[in-house]
Amino acid sequence: MLSNTTREADIKPFLKWAGGKTQLLPAIEAKLIQRLESKSTIDFIEPFAGSGAVLFFMLRAYGKYVKHAVINDINTTLTDCYLTIKQSPELLIKELAGLEEQYYTYASEEDRKQFFLEIREEFNHLEENPTRKSALMIFLNKTCFNGLYRVNSKGGFNVPFGKYANPTICNAPVIRANSEALQKVEILNTDFRETEKHIHPDAFFYFDPPYKPISTTASFNAYAKEGFIDEDQVRLKKFCDAVHEGQAYFVQSNSDTTNNDESNNFFQDLYQDYTIEKVKAKRAINSKGSGRGEIFELLISNDSILADTQPAERKALRIF
Repeated sequence: MLSNTTREADIKPFLKWAGGKTQLLPAIEAKLIQRLESKSTIDFIEPFAGSGAVLFFMLRAYGKYVKHAVINDINTTLTDCYLTIKQSPELLIKELAGLEEQYYTYASEEDRKQFFLEIREEFNHLEENPTRKSALMIFLNKTCFNGLYRVNSKGGFNVPFGKYANPTICNAPVIRANSEALQKVEILNTDFRETEKHIHPDAFFYFDPPYKPISTTASFNAYAKEGFIDEDQVRLKKFCDAVHEGQAYFVQSNSDTTNNDESNNFFQDLYQDYTIEKVKAKRAINSKGSGRGEIFELLISNDSILADTQPAERKALRIF
């Protein structure tokens, strides 16, 4: 239960995120409802947390059915941000309010850009203060280009200034509501396979790994310096096998490699034993305007196998 000073509507992502799953929520929700038909409560496990669009949707709309939740991400700065919101929301709000106030003292775009670059430099070298680091991360996220989180080979954040007129840097109601909601969430910072101990028949796993690029110019998944290559996609498939063998339910979203090459059936071949559905989505991130627009993404799940039906008997769920 939220306190009287917070609202369920404010339980939502505190970060902008390239490739966020907000537009896929109706399709993912349909999978969730199907699972809840046979389960009164679930444990929600998200091994690639990102901005938490699905997590916060679950906590907002289906919180009473979530007995326990676990999120994980290999990005330490991101998981520290979640922990800061959970444990020290007021300290974070104070830091963000100061950054927002200072940002708006600069009237010109050039001065704001210079301030942005100074904060980016501080962010890339700060190590000992997780609350300050979390505030800097949120500041950069709200003021950088398209809400990207991209790092170079040394792990340094390198996204350019975003030129937004009036970004909301300190959203205190969202931070407070999320802090309360996160009290039932366990936050991990490790490889996704370390969530294996949470596999059981009442678990609902949602996987949102760094997407496999659909072209040589579409690789925006340099989200951690380690990267996420084809071998990692194969590791993830083996982990999905383990989830299924443990009688847990999983849904994974990923790119549809046939968008640009109809013969590139990477995921269709890899997950041939599971349900694969194409879902229309909008591509918001591309260096060229002509590269933006509607594409297909994939939802991969073991729903038909758990229900003892054949994948071919299911109709693809599409969002238009």
